Amino acid sequence: MTKQDRAVRTRLALIRSAAAQFEAHGYVRAGLARISAGAGVSSGALHFHFADKAAVAEAVEHAAARALRQAAVRGHVGDGCALQRLVDVTHHVARLLCADVVVRAGLRLNVEGAGGRVRDLRREWRECVQGLLAEAERRGELAAGVTPQRTSAVVLAATTGIEVLAREDHEWLARPSLTDLWQLLLPCLAAPRLAGAVDPAGSKPAESGPAGSELAESGPAGGQAVGGQPVEGQPVEGQPVGSDPLGRGPVGRGPVARDGQAKSGRAGLALR
Repeated sequence: MTKQDRAVRTRLALIRSAAAQFEAHGYVRAGLARISAGAGVSSGALHFHFADKAAVAEAVEHAAARALRQAAVRGHVGDGCALQRLVDVTHHVARLLCADVVVRAGLRLNVEGAGGRVRDLRREWRECVQGLLAEAERRGELAAGVTPQRTSAVVLAATTGIEVLAREDHEWLARPSLTDLWQLLLPCLAAPRLAGAVDPAGSKPAESGPAGSELAESGPAGGQAVGGQPVEGQPVEGQPVGSDPLGRGPVGRGPVARDGQAKSGRAGLALR
């Protein structure tokens, strides 16, 4: 394993360990000693990659932001039913939050303004929902009298409510909750010609790997490696933080069953 490979693995381990601490204790109470211990590295190794806790939090937020944005982009790709794609993207984001502590912690940090505040992810989620509903209106998929503006407010309020309730009872994050929500909403939203055509359980189940892994493959979020090559801003083992590894001086991620599969994990939404 090359020094660059080790650097990338160490950084990802630190991001995931930090995410676990931020989710469990919040930004203020999360300690750097616990973060480094959780990653199986020394405090010196942590400071090699991150100047302070704020920098670690920013990296976690960047990783989560990339994963959530990729999910939103998936919803806008394709020529199929826009309403179905809206349902699908909510389920995909739910799987992300279910599977990855980095996404959950990054969203929490973003909402609290504790990380780098890459961008307001709550606003991005609203824009995603509004965009898909506007497309559904253009395609004639919405029932008479249904507008994207009013509908997006209902969808956002409902999904936010699920997330808030889940803070006290994780059963609110179980997959059937999201499916039940769409079973209630779709008959009111969809044009008569789409009756029964939009699957409330989602039409495209997809694997949701850890956000940290996606970062290593898809590009820099606070400086990840792409194709094993150094990315500008990514430190290499043996080189001080803030220097360019390239020597250019300082430099500034079919329907889903509702029975046994649904019970196999918890799901949530990018809600707040």
